[in-house]
Amino acid sequence: MKDILVLHTGGTIGMAHGPDGLAPRAGVVEEALQDLAPVGVSLSIHTFDPLIDSAEMGPAQWNRMIDLISAFQGAGVIVTHGTDTMSYTGAALSQALAGSALPVILCGAMHPLGSGGDAEANLSLALDAACKALPGVWLAFAGRLLSAAGLVKHDAQGVDAFRSVPQSNCSERFHVRRFAPWRLAILTLSPGLPPAALAAALAELDGAVLRVFGAGTVMSSSMLEEVLATAVVRGCRIRAVSQCETGGLTPGAYAAGAPLWRAGVENGGAETPEAALARIWLALSSTEDRG
Repeated sequence: MKDILVLHTGGTIGMAHGPDGLAPRAGVVEEALQDLAPVGVSLSIHTFDPLIDSAEMGPAQWNRMIDLISAFQGAGVIVTHGTDTMSYTGAALSQALAGSALPVILCGAMHPLGSGGDAEANLSLALDAACKALPGVWLAFAGRLLSAAGLVKHDAQGVDAFRSVPQSNCSERFHVRRFAPWRLAILTLSPGLPPAALAAALAELDGAVLRVFGAGTVMSSSMLEEVLATAVVRGCRIRAVSQCETGGLTPGAYAAGAPLWRAGVENGGAETPEAALARIWLALSSTEDRG
């Protein structure tokens, strides 16, 4: 008998139509799991109470998942989750659980269970993967098992909503890593952005992912460089990633990128913004643990 832990956090997969539209409904996922579970699989279902829309997902919920997963001794784990922040949770769990021997399978849907959409197939795939997949964090979606470390939700409506950008492997020995309550955000440069606006945002943050142009360029502005350098000097961790989905950054390729590296901004390479955010968050949290 294979023991599978299911963490049902919420999301469209477990919703039903009500007077104001789709809303979470207790028992929807639990009933489907019992119907779909293969012979020889024992399910332990932990349902978040209250169920949450994935727009509410964040470090407190990631820590809750990490604690439950790290304490589990069975064959695998399934996490049902809304699609809107699936890429954030995929990056967070992939890094926080690096080195774990368990396969952790994220699962969601664009349409609820019982509606004739994609939910049943995604959940069946997740159940199979929890028993057979290699260790790591994966997404079971649209007939494919995707690495969750670099998920991109590229379609807000279609059932084949995700793809995965390859990320560098994390080779650490497994130890429980949690997210401390730092103030972090993803910020995006755009043509004409006033440096003072960026300065105001950074002043409220302990760290930030900065989405820059192409292979790593920014606007020509001594004030912009000063804003970045001032934030870095006071201890704000800033990690640059490309606004392009793939390809990553190449420091030194363009003179227009030099202000980033002179200011002390970190090179996020080919990381997705979500992966870079998780990396900074865990690095800051680890520093706090050591302090």
